[in-house]
Amino acid sequence: MTSRFGFFLALIAAMAVVPAHAALKVFACTPEWGALAKELGGDKVDIYSATNALQDPHRVEARPSLIARARSADLVICTGAQLEIGWLPLVLTQAGNSKIQVGQPGYFEASKFVTMLEIPTSVDRSQGDVHPGGNPHIHLDPRNISKVAAALSERMAQLDAAEAEDYRARSKAFLAKWQQAIVRWEGEAAPLKGMVVVGYHKNMSYLNNWLGIRELGSLEPKPGLPPTTAHMSELLTRLAKEPAKAVVRSAYNDPRAAEWLSSNAKIPVVTLPFTVGGTDKSKDLFSLFDDTIQRLLAVAK
Repeated sequence: MTSRFGFFLALIAAMAVVPAHAALKVFACTPEWGALAKELGGDKVDIYSATNALQDPHRVEARPSLIARARSADLVICTGAQLEIGWLPLVLTQAGNSKIQVGQPGYFEASKFVTMLEIPTSVDRSQGDVHPGGNPHIHLDPRNISKVAAALSERMAQLDAAEAEDYRARSKAFLAKWQQAIVRWEGEAAPLKGMVVVGYHKNMSYLNNWLGIRELGSLEPKPGLPPTTAHMSELLTRLAKEPAKAVVRSAYNDPRAAEWLSSNAKIPVVTLPFTVGGTDKSKDLFSLFDDTIQRLLAVAK
């Protein structure tokens, strides 16, 4: 009897030291991809976002903290199309993590799975910060989110085979709910079709293309270059001839140029979240689009 009791104690002790299934460690370059990974992975994923919504995604430093996180990651999810060209290659090199290097299953570029807009026919320094592969801000068309989600769930299933069916089930549920949301958003946003706005940077192109919004011009004279007095004056002259409904900027953009044009052209500024966390209401991917559309509708009347 004593030996049997001892056997059970030993068995319980052995079971106690068996590690639980480890969460898939995800390094997301931007908040939208972290939010998507959470939708597809739930509690099966441990997500770290390298940036937040109030950071310009073009201007990120390869900080030691990012390198440390990449060193232990199982999966890196980034936009690609050279959006992260200024910092990600250094992070990957310094991390020394073979699983997440370019070409490995642990490296995922969202832009590979969508149709890119604004692909330049030629690129040189005089054009400003132009991306050779096309405009990288793909996430503001929810139809692109669907395409990326389908590919990403399969990649997560590949990397974490023990939970593959769970990823696929969550993906199926998410995509069904997401498609319903797209139908709703397109109905709500119908009054935005044909609306003329002034942008800040060419980061709303996918949103504008989806909703039929026309961008008259940008506060940046060229992509990536800060607004200048001469360029702002030119925009003001154009607006006198062809009025716009609003000046649209992202939460991370410096507000001063938008406020100057708003004051002089007598049109409102609309601050859009751009990504998850950009406003108090944009807490996930669904509320990102809810809040974006409602903010635009508020000035469309």
